[in-house]
Amino acid sequence: MSDLVPVRRALLSVSDKTGLVEFASALHQEFKVELISTGGTARALRDAGLPVTDVSQVTGFPEMMDGRLKTLHPRVHGGLLALRDHPDHVAAMQQHGIKPLDLLCVNLYPFRQTVAKPDCTFEEAIENIDIGGPAMIRAAAKNHRWVLVVTSPDRYEKVLGDLREHGGCCCGKHRLKQAQRAYAHTAEYDAAIATYLKDRIEPPRHEGTKEELPEKIVLDLRRAQSLRYGENPHQRAAVYVSAGAAGEVPDSLATARQLHGKELSYINL
Repeated sequence: MSDLVPVRRALLSVSDKTGLVEFASALHQEFKVELISTGGTARALRDAGLPVTDVSQVTGFPEMMDGRLKTLHPRVHGGLLALRDHPDHVAAMQQHGIKPLDLLCVNLYPFRQTVAKPDCTFEEAIENIDIGGPAMIRAAAKNHRWVLVVTSPDRYEKVLGDLREHGGCCCGKHRLKQAQRAYAHTAEYDAAIATYLKDRIEPPRHEGTKEELPEKIVLDLRRAQSLRYGENPHQRAAVYVSAGAAGEVPDSLATARQLHGKELSYINL
């Protein structure tokens, strides 16, 4: 297989619409990519004058159950997962009317931002757990041999640069790097949900008993600060805190603000 894969069809479904129109416009105008989309993303693209195919036209099913079911369909996941050089996969695609998807652009419901709101209800939090998005991201990342997956607006220019450099194709190294980012994105997302649900569970209150420690711990951390260097000058270091913790413990080291002096190193902390 050639390392380069042409991008002809793209599915875009994003919560964060930063840079969406510009990205989709470049895909369509520069590379003649067919744009497929869902819900609010499709509306945003149409409002910008771009031709869009609704995902319901691809699946033959309308979006339903208040948007819970949009993309969970073989004509979507088959297009993401199929090995283009595997005879059985190609035959199945032809038999069931499945067309390949070459690029997937998805970012997820803003779960962490939603649960950070003081008035967020448990029901609202649950409705902001994305199902179809992570499923598509994982499918595309697994099949990065053939599919380019994009999960953040800050990667749009990198993607377009790769396509411009290779005449509308994406290279294998870039697809692999984006796949790694995609799995990190879904892992972080699941960790945030697991942490939120864990905090909803009240600990046992049996007098005289000890709480059982968990067999595994899932940490949802974010980088709070890059440090001057690690334990030794040739090493890199950073401070990580629990995601969303900033401001919750105002007197902690993680939320402290340096007033003067050299940039901190690992030894200083």
